[in-house]
Amino acid sequence: MPASYSFDVVSDFDRQELVNVIDQIEREVSQRYDLKDSKTEIKLEAEEIIIVTASEMTLKAVDDILLQKATKRKLSLKIFDFHDAVASSGNRLKQNVFLRKGLSQEIAKKLGKAIRDQLKKITVSIQGDSLRVTGKSKDELQLAIEILKQQEDKLEIPLQFENYR
Repeated sequence: MPASYSFDVVSDFDRQELVNVIDQIEREVSQRYDLKDSKTEIKLEAEEIIIVTASEMTLKAVDDILLQKATKRKLSLKIFDFHDAVASSGNRLKQNVFLRKGLSQEIAKKLGKAIRDQLKKITVSIQGDSLRVTGKSKDELQLAIEILKQQEDKLEIPLQFENYR
């Protein structure tokens, strides 16, 4: 029997599901009557999605489709950081949608403090862009997960719990 149990708190998303969402958006934009001739381009980069389209109205429609398809594919809407559209060449609009991934030091410290304030026998350590929570009892770790789920509502990022041992 192990002397202690642990789990990791991360903020991540399934990249393949995001690729599928982008494919579905491109398909829908090419088939919808109101978007067909807008020459909308959607590019998935490493850390952002770039949308270039004809007008504010088509941009709003594409954003709505993005949120709708992401929800259906069980991606958290908190991963999307929409920035304001800027004028691009050829009388078009360009919008960057940054993808939130990983825990910042500030958020990790805040989560660690929330756990330590309520559970004294739990050890919390920041490891890069994740948080390792360790304790001697599985019950205490379950309580820590509940505390973190309550904190998640106040955060701008989604949380996942991995490597539960």
